[in-house]
Amino acid sequence: MRVRPVSFPALVDDLADRLASRESDTRVRVAIDGADAADPARLADALVDPLRVRGRPAVRIDTRDFLRPASLRLEFGRTNPDSFYAGWFDEAGLIREVLVPAAPDGSGRILPRLWDAGVDRAAREPYTELPSNAIVLVSGPLLLGSGLPFDFTVHLEVSAAALARRTGADQQWTLPAYWRYSAEVAPQTFADLVIRLDDPRRPAVVEPAW
Repeated sequence: MRVRPVSFPALVDDLADRLASRESDTRVRVAIDGADAADPARLADALVDPLRVRGRPAVRIDTRDFLRPASLRLEFGRTNPDSFYAGWFDEAGLIREVLVPAAPDGSGRILPRLWDAGVDRAAREPYTELPSNAIVLVSGPLLLGSGLPFDFTVHLEVSAAALARRTGADQQWTLPAYWRYSAEVAPQTFADLVIRLDDPRRPAVVEPAW
């Protein structure tokens, strides 16, 4: 394994090249997986314009818009790491409204936001028709290992010490869920691209030794 330091702009350009070079006439579903401390939304947002410049329309999806209703999400309390690990995100809704229709052979009609957690009700977002060559960028934590149908996966890896240091006091209760994810799922062992982000100013791409 080789760890190659890169600047954030260089990382964005490299990843945009990788994604844009994939099947030019078909949709691509991309997971950008990482704890909040790794800020996966930042990378996903940064890819939108470079992909468009490369001729690939990009659509952003954030799993915070696919939470389950509070009555289910918070059934065992507001700070239960096991519930956060296995019960906060509406994976079925994400599959039904985004990942299946965004598949190369899907309808192309997706719902970008399903649930408004702030008011705990449906987001009432209109459906969007995807171009045939669109790239759908889904960002959020705990995305890998549960069978979600992605075509390309990126995992933002943060060490346990850095994760604890960079997680706010009000979110420290989530740390056991992330440690469990790293131990049980080990996304760093199978993601298509692994990026180390112990220091968000100095990302590093993890590459096979061969």
